Amino acid sequence: MLKIHTIMTTVMSLLLVGTVNANTIDDDISYLQKEWAIINYETVEDNREDKFYVLAKKAKEIVGKHPDRAEPLIWEGIILSTYAGAKGGLGALGLIKEARNRLLDAEKINPNALSGSIYTSLGSLYYQAPGWPISFGSNDDAEMYLKRALEINPNGIDPNFFYGDFLIEQKKYKEAITVLRHALEAQPRPSRSVADAGRKVEINEKISLAKEKIKHP
Repeated sequence: MLKIHTIMTTVMSLLLVGTVNANTIDDDISYLQKEWAIINYETVEDNREDKFYVLAKKAKEIVGKHPDRAEPLIWEGIILSTYAGAKGGLGALGLIKEARNRLLDAEKINPNALSGSIYTSLGSLYYQAPGWPISFGSNDDAEMYLKRALEINPNGIDPNFFYGDFLIEQKKYKEAITVLRHALEAQPRPSRSVADAGRKVEINEKISLAKEKIKHP
């Protein structure tokens, strides 16, 4: 009886540890998502750079806690890329390269993690980064990654937003409006109301921009 009791106790302990670990990574990812949204959409512009710096350090810690998971690497990449946008200038170039590396590391672990967010984020980096020899920017690579993201998540708000924005950059305004309107039809994401609301504001701004470009080429 003692042996059976010991075995059962060990099994229950292992199950409990597994549950705790699962909850821990979910909590960590939720924390990064919420903090990113608050900084990106609800923080005054002058304070964003410092707050993204702090959040990037936290993301790195979380990656260290879960080295076998793609999700923290994806979020570190997203945070580094938006930190780069807040920082601007030559100082941003190292950050976007670091962001790309994190995303490529995540791809090796699970390319479909977070509904294709790896490819959405890589695509956005490639069309917004300067081209060679300054950086790695490439419209061809951007299009490839963004279309791959849409294959994984065709109705998602983010892949449609970034592909629509890319199409504006390519002066394909009518096609961009169609894609951006589809982004507005995306289902709300659980626990991501701040991000969804902020993204919808950006989408409507891009639609207005595309319409203006059509009227005044």
